[in-house]
Amino acid sequence: MNGAKAIRERPFGFLLDLASGVPVYRQLIDQVQLAIASGVLSGGDQLPTVRQVAVDLAINPNTVMRAYRELEIRGTLTTQQGSGTFVTPATVQPDEAQRQAQLSRLAAECAAKAGAAGFSLRDLVERLMEMLP
Repeated sequence: MNGAKAIRERPFGFLLDLASGVPVYRQLIDQVQLAIASGVLSGGDQLPTVRQVAVDLAINPNTVMRAYRELEIRGTLTTQQGSGTFVTPATVQPDEAQRQAQLSRLAAECAAKAGAAGFSLRDLVERLMEMLP
């Protein structure tokens, strides 16, 4: 087994913010995508089972299934019957211009939401820097 994957400080787990107003399934989706973007999860990594997530978070298993299914439709996750749910290894990547345009849109959207919530751009950048592994 690869030493880098065998020694992980802590396994990936979900955390919910029930006061955020964001639906639980959406929080699960966002957390998987953030974990992939930040390098916490990579292609081939296994996610906790639907049952385990439901028990750990005290939520309905259908909520977890909905999040996993949506991520599977997007090509982010792959479910192997009897084996589990895994992060799909990256296949075709958009060209660099498309990636940069998408990143610019995401950054602008994030900055706008933070500003509307009363946070400065500096606050946002500092919090993003804290997310680096």
